[in-house]
Amino acid sequence: MKARFLVAAIIAAILAVAATTASGGTKKGQADKIVVWLQDDAKNGWPEAVAAATNAFQAKHPGAEVDVQYQQWTTHLTKLDAAIAGNNAPDVVEMGNTETTKYMAAGAFAPVQAKSFPNSKKWLSGLKDSCTFGGKLLCVPYYTGARAVIYRTDYYRAAGIKGTPKTLEQFIADGKKLMKKYGSDRNFSAFYFPGKNWYASMGFVYDYGGQIAVRKGGKWKGTLNSPQAIRALTKLKSVVGALSRAPLTVDEAHPYPSIPFGKGSVASFVGNGWEWPYTLDSKVGNPDLAPVMAAYPMPSHIKGRYMPTFLGGSDLAVPITSSKKSLAVDWIAAFTNSANMRAVAKAGNIPNATSLVGFTKGNPKVEPFAKAAKYSWFIPKSPNWANVESANVLQDMCSQILSGSKSVKAATTSASNAITRILNAG
Repeated sequence: MKARFLVAAIIAAILAVAATTASGGTKKGQADKIVVWLQDDAKNGWPEAVAAATNAFQAKHPGAEVDVQYQQWTTHLTKLDAAIAGNNAPDVVEMGNTETTKYMAAGAFAPVQAKSFPNSKKWLSGLKDSCTFGGKLLCVPYYTGARAVIYRTDYYRAAGIKGTPKTLEQFIADGKKLMKKYGSDRNFSAFYFPGKNWYASMGFVYDYGGQIAVRKGGKWKGTLNSPQAIRALTKLKSVVGALSRAPLTVDEAHPYPSIPFGKGSVASFVGNGWEWPYTLDSKVGNPDLAPVMAAYPMPSHIKGRYMPTFLGGSDLAVPITSSKKSLAVDWIAAFTNSANMRAVAKAGNIPNATSLVGFTKGNPKVEPFAKAAKYSWFIPKSPNWANVESANVLQDMCSQILSGSKSVKAATTSASNAITRILNAG
């Protein structure tokens, strides 16, 4: 649904709320109940945090009810659009942090005050940015995930690699040692990097000072053909050419690196924290690798830094149509307190504030990813960004560069022009 249609749906829903209230249509007890939409991740990963939030909320609001309804990532936006149009939206809704901009721009979420929520002064910038539009805070950071290098310690040791690399050049040198040791296997990758992995590719771009797009004078301009971005993607091409034998026409999910990793033909790959346990799942990976798996942040070309990582995560918003906004805010505040963030971190996620990252300390499956989150990048905050993703602009550009079907300059110029056109579309 394009933003202008969403705006129309919101206006209609607001008018319907006003009409219902004016005619006395609110049912008895309705004001004491809030509906919360969370993704299934919470149901399966940290149900105790959901229960604790509801208990704390009810202690503050005796007699109030909380109806938590779990959603699927594949269908929740379609359901939300329909719910807004039908004046039946929840009072709290979980959103992916790349999904919020369109809804914020359309006026779908109610403004909130940061001071109403725990740890707000230390919120991760990559999440806070995804909740801010037009100078207003329109949702609340929930949790995030970052990418780091997941690797096999036994392969590293056998190749004579001591410790983990601290710079990009050291990473490349280590990768070449791995290729020398195991590269006789034509399927072996020291660093498995599918050609359409745009998330990891953009880490190189931002590490070298480039950006996907910039907004100036009220207009967006694609900037992947800037000198900084071209330098970064040229470097990436050399890294992938030397260290990876992954397919160059697929993305990082088809298949997930866990499959070749589990078969022994991969020494390392850039992955999300959740891909560690996924790699050990007997259905898709190899549980026998548990003793030799570890992770570290992808090193930058600048000594002492990590390569910026995309922070993918979730936010919590209060739809503008909710008639129980203050209750919704109180439930979110209870759900995002430090104790519940500890439960979310225990499940393998990065909590919403830098002051809480210590919750991951000592957990080798989470701590390296939390460290990686220190340096991050985020997508351009345009309501039209989803159209860039659906058009596969970045995926195709990366594949063209890494496969050599287009030069770096030609591929980045074409992608930048497409991004400019799509982000400025009316």
